[in-house]
Amino acid sequence: MAGGAVRIEPVADRAGLRRLIGVTRQIYADDPMWVQPLTFERLDHLNQAKNPFLRAIEIRYWLAWRGDRPVGRISAQVNQRHLERHGDATGHFGFLEALDEPELFAALTGTAEEWLRAQGMQRIAGPFSLSINDESGLLVEGFDRPPSMMMGHARPYYAQRLEALGYAKAKDLIAYDIDPAAPWPATTQKLIARAKSAGIQFRPLDMRRYQDEIRMICRIFNDAWADNWGFIPFGEEEAVYLAKSLRPLVTAESFSIGEIDGEPVGMTVTLPNLNEAIAGLDGRLLPLGWLRLIWRLKVKGVRSGRMPLMGIAKRLQGTPKGAALALGMMERIRAHYSALGYRHGELSWILEDNKPVQAVIAATPAVPYKRYRIYAKSLA
Repeated sequence: MAGGAVRIEPVADRAGLRRLIGVTRQIYADDPMWVQPLTFERLDHLNQAKNPFLRAIEIRYWLAWRGDRPVGRISAQVNQRHLERHGDATGHFGFLEALDEPELFAALTGTAEEWLRAQGMQRIAGPFSLSINDESGLLVEGFDRPPSMMMGHARPYYAQRLEALGYAKAKDLIAYDIDPAAPWPATTQKLIARAKSAGIQFRPLDMRRYQDEIRMICRIFNDAWADNWGFIPFGEEEAVYLAKSLRPLVTAESFSIGEIDGEPVGMTVTLPNLNEAIAGLDGRLLPLGWLRLIWRLKVKGVRSGRMPLMGIAKRLQGTPKGAALALGMMERIRAHYSALGYRHGELSWILEDNKPVQAVIAATPAVPYKRYRIYAKSLA
């Protein structure tokens, strides 16, 4: 390979994880759309003692080195909860980043594949960093806009390199762009008005019962998404972790709860786009990055957000009442963030073949603007 031989080494400690997180600095050095994540936050996220989502995952990380310089990375993981639910002998890969060299991609994916075979896996799929409930999919369309929080970015050549190694599309995930200030169609507004007159109510989160409310949101999510491709439910530990993680970012109005006869049957969660606030900090808060971050969050304010979670009780899915419920919750969120001066919202991600949700989104001003792909390959 140009510039010298490459070696693949496992990541064995916290210092290695720092290098794993930091390797993206050189890969995206000339990409103005890239947002380097905060190192301390990523280290916490990859800490099994802090993140309960990791406790059912056996994971390995590797760095590719040329001399004393890291030039790529990858993970491989066996998710026991995925295997218990789907029984498909599929292991996952994630955190894939590398310079544009075919041999480098071959060495990284080959290392992940070999480890997964040794764990008895018959198929590899990804990228999942760390699971389908985390950062999922490889960006294949929409390179001209920066990623929203908890969504990935990539170089256009990544897909070409994977496909040359025998990886094929398993599923596409769509991200939609929406202008909170854009008017909604009159027919949609009438549908929401009829829903309210028929007894469907919409409310914010009750912050006095914050943890119980987050548990309720997880219950709705688990019911709503149960039949979705690749679904893994939230457990009790994960609900508590999610509540703690979200608390510094949200207000009561970040949530929209839909109720019928007082029963919560739908929910949405919208978060301020932290990537907007951390852009240009290079993943560091010292020496002065923390001052810039606080100023952007508390004084300047962010002007974009992402709706990562929406769910409707399964019994209402595909019904007019379910559609009205979803649109009413989304409209409540839209009105709130429009009043705050938000200029961009992202609805993500949506499975490419989830027609009921796509039909709901089609009744709003949202348009698809990014596409992420899950790849798979046989290990036989």
